[in-house]
Amino acid sequence: MTDTFRELDHPARLLMGPGPINVHPRVLRAMSVQLLGQFDPEFTGYMNETMALYRGVFQTTNRWTFLIDGTSRAGIEAALVSTLVPGDDIVVVNAGRFGLLLAEIAERCDAKVTFVEGEWGQVVDPQAVEDAVKRVKPRLVACVHGDTSTTIAQPIEAIGEICARHGALLYVDATATLGGMSVPVDAWKADIVTAGLQKCLGGPSGSAPITISDKAADHIFSRRHVEKGLATPGAGGTGRRIASNYFDLAMIMDYWSDKRLNHHTEAASMLFAARECARIVLEEGLDTRFARHAQAGAAMVAGIEALGLTVYGDQAHKMTNVTGVIAPAGVDYDRVKARMRTEFEIEIGAAFGPLAGKIWRIGTMGVNARKHAVLQTLAALEAVLRWEGFAAPAGAGVDAAAKVFA
Repeated sequence: MTDTFRELDHPARLLMGPGPINVHPRVLRAMSVQLLGQFDPEFTGYMNETMALYRGVFQTTNRWTFLIDGTSRAGIEAALVSTLVPGDDIVVVNAGRFGLLLAEIAERCDAKVTFVEGEWGQVVDPQAVEDAVKRVKPRLVACVHGDTSTTIAQPIEAIGEICARHGALLYVDATATLGGMSVPVDAWKADIVTAGLQKCLGGPSGSAPITISDKAADHIFSRRHVEKGLATPGAGGTGRRIASNYFDLAMIMDYWSDKRLNHHTEAASMLFAARECARIVLEEGLDTRFARHAQAGAAMVAGIEALGLTVYGDQAHKMTNVTGVIAPAGVDYDRVKARMRTEFEIEIGAAFGPLAGKIWRIGTMGVNARKHAVLQTLAALEAVLRWEGFAAPAGAGVDAAAKVFA
């Protein structure tokens, strides 16, 4: 007989890494609601409500604001594959792992990538971006708002102005910041912005909110090629067909429009989750929510420094919701992370690329951007570091963080 294994029953861990984080209880409840048919009027009503809610979260009036079924990377890929045709120029603003990801996806679209490089832990100079845009005249400029690999937030406003001046579309990956830091899409003059639920929005990975300007939508619709089994005369566009069927934004927008032209079966439980995430964000209020994340991040930094540790990167441009902690000499990097989990049921993050083995990444996002989560994490980290031979001042981290919350 095939082993059916045991029922899921793992410990309730405090997820204090750079994502995923603990899911809000209301979101878990929403995901347990019974399914509806994808063209049920009540279900399409939920789709319309979700679009309206995410306009508020993205701070935009964009009509085309909806969900991509898949992780945050699905949103990124849909944006790039639906915008770029082979031979198009793209300028990628890169100062971390996820800028490199944008370039890799663009290369898979056979686009010509021009990097504007920055040092990991720093932001990229907007003047360097403008110089590249003037030289290359790209169809698209792509950048990451908050790169969790470096914990740095790239200012977007100046890049939006550059793109507007030179007629380039602007794509922004806001996976790690939407719902925790301000993502004012219209003020940025951004054309496509995508995110994921599993970080500041406080949901599970598996749905990617996206918003698209009319300018970008017009370009994408010029490439519309309806599936043969659905097509009617004159339904297609004149441009080159989008290379991916699943990530074809022209077809997905038709599905989310009043046409309800079938493209896929909407992931109902994920839509319910995404809808509830947005409701929670807007009920709290954007300014209040951003301030809560900023306070939790500041408390984490204060506690880390009081323990005698160093925070990584340019603090003037640090993400409010993720903190990089430089591992002190003489401490076993992997064992500290492991003991946080085994001794305290707290997860913190490792690092990638040139920072692998050098920094731990601690998140303060969503339901975990709160006093108790920050204090518990600092108390546990202090204990583990002392057990590993690091002379952390007893109680200093918790005391310093508590003063920030006071």
